[in-house]
Amino acid sequence: MKAYREMSRDELLQEKRVLEAQFEEVKAKDLKLDMSRGKPAQAQLDIANGMMDALNSESDLKCESGIDCRNYGVLTGIPEAKKLLGDMSEVPADNMIIYGNSSLNLMFDTVSRSMTHGVLGSTPWCKLDKVKFLCPSPGYDRHFAITEYFGIENVIIPMLPTGPDMDMVEELVSTDPSVKGIWCVPKYSNPLGITFSDETVLRFAHLKPAAEDFRIYWDNAYSIHHLYDEPENQDFLLEILGECVKAGNPDIVYKFISTSKVSFPGSGVAAITASKRNLQDLEKSMTIQTIGHDKVNQLRHVRFFKDMDGMHAHMRKHAAILRPKFEAVLDGLEKNLGGLEIGQWTKPRGGYFISFDSLEGCAKKIVAKAKEAGLIMTKAGATFPYGKDPKDSNIRIAPSYPTPEELAIATEIFVLSVKLVSIDKILEEKE
Repeated sequence: MKAYREMSRDELLQEKRVLEAQFEEVKAKDLKLDMSRGKPAQAQLDIANGMMDALNSESDLKCESGIDCRNYGVLTGIPEAKKLLGDMSEVPADNMIIYGNSSLNLMFDTVSRSMTHGVLGSTPWCKLDKVKFLCPSPGYDRHFAITEYFGIENVIIPMLPTGPDMDMVEELVSTDPSVKGIWCVPKYSNPLGITFSDETVLRFAHLKPAAEDFRIYWDNAYSIHHLYDEPENQDFLLEILGECVKAGNPDIVYKFISTSKVSFPGSGVAAITASKRNLQDLEKSMTIQTIGHDKVNQLRHVRFFKDMDGMHAHMRKHAAILRPKFEAVLDGLEKNLGGLEIGQWTKPRGGYFISFDSLEGCAKKIVAKAKEAGLIMTKAGATFPYGKDPKDSNIRIAPSYPTPEELAIATEIFVLSVKLVSIDKILEEKE
């Protein structure tokens, strides 16, 4: 089929009549489908059920340093958990603090602490007239929500195939002391699924901030979340902390990680990696905030995974579940929208999302149209600060949660919605 813009008005109207009939058929099924967030499916949760058996009432609950994990103490995490998540983060265990179950919680706390107490002795952000954060977009909505919650001004940075527009990042960071941070999902990013290039990582490491308390918030949420087992089909990300040390910038980055989409999303283990000075600064508040996080859960994770080989083997099970879902959506998009020139989409090799760009001004209508037929998607605009996509074109597709059968129907609904809204857009232009 030729591109929609090449069709005559009569051809478009005829196509629309056919599509509307198909849409009404699907709508009559009264479906309830959810592709709104990147939640692991039940099958993915089930593969971690063995973790529930890693510890029992007869287990030795002492960590390798001899501390009873049921008791108080070990503020920054048990040694073997630091080793496991350090290997996952590609950093020494000494550069890590283990926290609770959520890296998002940890990021919120880090921003909150900067607001009230500053960073390494700098002026608390709440006492400043203006605080800004750079937000590579399309990006992760929950990141943007944190800084918005604290009244921090979110500044859009365009995303390129190599990562954020580093020319813009370098200009703003080096000239504006009110710029205090930047959000990053550097590997299999949310929602684009891209991985930052080596050049991008090196440019981050060599930033020269106007603000001494500027920090890169490096959320490496999908560090081992490949869709394909073969190394040649996996993305590689240069390790940021080591590059910052080489660049003479050891304090510039906070690196976050968790097992949320490795083990159980609601009961994982989160950690932060940073320079010794940054870690000491974090520990000051931790001594007031807590006597220690859940060491039993830390021990459970170590006993279940044992080491990175065990973790990689587990992630291959995740990939076996996710890969067919991603390929089904991508095949459906290519088969039904390829050549029509009414949308573009990413083809990620890992992570949890496919990013779709519609014709300008169509994203909200497409999401609303899909909802009419029972398909709930991420709100259009959510991938930009304040929920405002300047082009109203980006839509995040999350294939992980529906069953394969549901996903086939969901893709059909989405495709029909894209076609119908796009035809209306083109007809308006012709008139």
